[in-house]
Amino acid sequence: MASVNDGNNKLQLYSYWMSSCAYRVRIGLNLKGIEYEYNSINLVKGDQHTPEFRKLNPIGYVPALVDGDVVLSDSFAILMYLEEKYPQHHPLLPSEVKKKAINYQAANIVSSSIQPHQNLGVLKYIQEKISLDAKLSWLGFHIGNGFAALEKLLKDHAGKYATGDEVYLADLFLAPQIYAAINWYNLDMTKYPLLLRLHEAYSQLPAFQNAMPENQPDCRST
Repeated sequence: MASVNDGNNKLQLYSYWMSSCAYRVRIGLNLKGIEYEYNSINLVKGDQHTPEFRKLNPIGYVPALVDGDVVLSDSFAILMYLEEKYPQHHPLLPSEVKKKAINYQAANIVSSSIQPHQNLGVLKYIQEKISLDAKLSWLGFHIGNGFAALEKLLKDHAGKYATGDEVYLADLFLAPQIYAAINWYNLDMTKYPLLLRLHEAYSQLPAFQNAMPENQPDCRST
């Protein structure tokens, strides 16, 4: 199938392979079939603090997306922009109002109540100022709280995926967060059977597979 933006300048995605926020956007771009150029911002080396990148995103986070004269630097805003610009290509939101609201709620639990607590800067600060054990305890507490809430929220709405049998916005936020919990933080997922089932379903989808950290060009760069 031809790319959505064949014949046009490619979108520029500023990403880092370990960033769950950038991971969400990569999934969205893949689902919509949008070609883009990958620009690595190595958060460990401090690329996010360069003057060049700060012009794109003054707060110094990834992802950032450049589409001509449009510059966006928040994963939620980027995904909503893609949805508005390319609504005909794999809609990221259902038409039903209630189901749409559940997608927003699940996405916000991840983006507001879980992910900020596992930000690299936050974890580095806790480990340096307190201890490694404190960092691990912090992670377990905040991810666990969020996952418990998601299990309750989605139990009456989930089908094959988070809110039914089609992939929507909630799935784009859930997949990277569950991946990180399993692969990087060794969270006991037996407490969250629904999320574990969703993780297995996502692993079968090419758009999700191609967005995984290990499949990015800057994987393992330091």
